[in-house]
Amino acid sequence: MADKIMYLDFEEPIYKLDNKIQELKACCDDKLAKDFNKEIADLERKTQKLLAETYSNLTPWQKVCVARHAERPHSIDYINALVDNFMPIAGDKNFGDDEAIIGGLGFFRGQSVMIIAQEKGSDLESRLRHGFGMPKPEGYRKAKRLMDLANRFNIPIIALIDTAGAFPGIEGEERGQAEAIASCIMEGFLLNVPYISLVIGEGGSGGAIALATANRILMLEHSIYSVISPEGCASILWRDGTEVKKAANALKLTAQDLYHFGIVDEIISEPFGGAHRFKDEIIKRAGDVLWKHLQELLKLAPEELNKDRETKFLAISRLNK
Repeated sequence: MADKIMYLDFEEPIYKLDNKIQELKACCDDKLAKDFNKEIADLERKTQKLLAETYSNLTPWQKVCVARHAERPHSIDYINALVDNFMPIAGDKNFGDDEAIIGGLGFFRGQSVMIIAQEKGSDLESRLRHGFGMPKPEGYRKAKRLMDLANRFNIPIIALIDTAGAFPGIEGEERGQAEAIASCIMEGFLLNVPYISLVIGEGGSGGAIALATANRILMLEHSIYSVISPEGCASILWRDGTEVKKAANALKLTAQDLYHFGIVDEIISEPFGGAHRFKDEIIKRAGDVLWKHLQELLKLAPEELNKDRETKFLAISRLNK
């Protein structure tokens, strides 16, 4: 049945069409196949048209919902599909290992790369293990350690961003959350190797910026990137957590807004229906765009890479004064 896909609230008309298609397919036998096939084909065309119309006109809040979709491909899906011989590296050599950030070495289309990725988990057990993708200080110190390792051995870095924000609990503050994020940001600016960040879902607050001081910042079409969540913004500005739609509009958190402001370098288009419906296709598209930018950056000398990053962020600061 159509409930195999988790439908969002605004997708109810699509759900009804999909459900009707599945019902017809379930009761279709050889004698009635000819009659049913025509009706099924008509409904499938209507569904595709409705998907295209819906996903061509998403509001900022609807994009937030799509970016957070539980079935959207996660960092580990991209790593498994795009990186050969991935060798994970654990721990920050200080406190412990935080699985909200996974990282390690591997080969991306034959090129050695360092992967640093935020992972939310796909079921209850893995979400608990990965801390729902909200890194603690030791997670960011692990990321900083991996950046330094890549820099020393001249290995390009690819960061996959998907987090609601840094871990908000008291132990994060006790272990120096702000300092860990700030150090991670600074380390990104000091790198002399190609550094590419890709927002695949949520890019929330400093938790995302810690992995985004890159030469190139890419976003999937229906991902989001902002200084605070819509819920947090609504609670602060309007004292009302239900004003999330107004907050989403005000934050300018969509890929299209950020590309307009010069913060994002390229938007990777998603098939109509979102990345969660076409996982293999969106991962392939992301791989192609990552490879294109990586090839461009590999042509630059270390000092040029550092200068390129500096110029990019200074331009952003001037543009948005």
